[in-house]
Amino acid sequence: MAPNPSPNLVEMRRLSFGYGERLILDDITLAIPRGKVTALMGASGGGKTTVLRLIGGQIKAQKGLMLFDGQDITPMTQAQLYAARRRMGMLFQYGALFADLDVFENVAFPLREHSDLPEALIRDVVLMKLNAVGLRGARDLKPSDLSGGMARRVALARAVALDPELVMYDEPFAGLDPISLGTAARLIRQLNDTMGLTSLFVSHDLEQTFAIADQVIILANGKIATQGTPDEVRHSTDPLVVQYVNALPDGPVHFHYPGPSVVRDFGAEVVA
Repeated sequence: MAPNPSPNLVEMRRLSFGYGERLILDDITLAIPRGKVTALMGASGGGKTTVLRLIGGQIKAQKGLMLFDGQDITPMTQAQLYAARRRMGMLFQYGALFADLDVFENVAFPLREHSDLPEALIRDVVLMKLNAVGLRGARDLKPSDLSGGMARRVALARAVALDPELVMYDEPFAGLDPISLGTAARLIRQLNDTMGLTSLFVSHDLEQTFAIADQVIILANGKIATQGTPDEVRHSTDPLVVQYVNALPDGPVHFHYPGPSVVRDFGAEVVA
C-alpha cells in the first residue's frame, strides 16, 4: 500500500459495461471511501450487483477505470487478480454456504485455501469469527440445520475470515425476518467499525440501509441518480429518487410497461 493512500479504497472512473447492445453502466464515476459503509440502491436491474462483480474482477469494464487501492482491476493477470481478491470478502445473496460442510469448516475454508496457518491457529481464528457473529456454539451444525438469519451470519464470518480490507454484501437483508434483519444490519456496522473494514452492500431495505450507511448511491438507467449521506438522499428533489425513497408506484419508473395504446388493444367503446 502507498505511504499516503487515497481516501477511497475503490473508484470507478468514467466506467461503462454492458451485455451486447444493452448498456448496464454508462460512463459512471463513483468512489467508496476507506473505513466507511456504503450502500448501493436502485430499482432491480439497475446494475448494483454488476458493480460488485466489476470490483471482484468477475467481469471486466469495457471502458474507463475500475480501481482497487489505486490499481486498475481490468488489465490484471490472473495471479494479480487473485492477490487483489484475497484483500476482499464477499457475502453472497442467501449465504451460499457449502451444504456438505459444517459451520466450522465453512468458515475455515478460505483460511485453508489461502493461507498456511497451522491447524491450531485456524481453529482459534474460526471460533473468534463465529463468536463475533454470535454463533460459536453452532460450529458443528450443517447449513441445513440453520435458519436463514443464522446462515447469513455464518456466511459473514466466512467473508471476514481472512481479515479483508473490503467486504461486499449482495442483498444481505433479503428474505430475513425483522429480528434477523436488524441483527444483520447491526453486524455490518459493528464489524466495519471494530475491524477497520470498508463495506459495500446492495440493498432495497430503506430503513435499515439509512440507519447504518455513511454513504448511499442510487443507480438508475445506467447512471448515478444521486449519492450522499442518507439524510441528503432522503431529501433529494430528483423525481426518480423521490419515487424510490417514498415507494411511489408511478413516476420516472412507470407502472405500465410500454405497449400499444389502450384504445388499440380494447377499442374506443370499451375505454369510454
